[in-house]
Amino acid sequence: MTNKIIPYNPVLKELARRLRGKNTLCEFVLWKHIRRRALGVEFHRQVPILEYIVDFYCHELRLAIEVDGSIHRYKEEEDLKRQHCMERYDVTFIRFTNEEIKKDISNVLWRLQETVEELLQRKDIPPSPLQKGEYKVSGNPPFEGGAHRAGDVLRKR
Repeated sequence: MTNKIIPYNPVLKELARRLRGKNTLCEFVLWKHIRRRALGVEFHRQVPILEYIVDFYCHELRLAIEVDGSIHRYKEEEDLKRQHCMERYDVTFIRFTNEEIKKDISNVLWRLQETVEELLQRKDIPPSPLQKGEYKVSGNPPFEGGAHRAGDVLRKR
């Protein structure tokens, strides 16, 4: 990963601040699970990058998370354009649909944890210590609806 500074349009800063108070239900649900370094890294909500605002962003890993509602089905080309613009600055993108978050948040969190760990390994940074009382699921991703497979371990972090 490079240390390129990622510019942003300062006009978007105020808009991003307002958007933080207007999360969709699925953004709120995901935020509840990733805030306070729950995945070992810090995420921020509604972050301006270049000429865009991403739903969640981890500066340390240059990881952007987008929650795509039904409107994004019609904006796929535009979404890919903005993703490619940010990838030029070594931003890794991961997208989840509202349906994935509503129906299988455990799998969403598992995929996010895997991505975070992979990016930390690339940067050769050990994950942050876990906060008291947090748990991590190790093993395979859960079945639809959050049920875990036999052999998966739920361990206190």
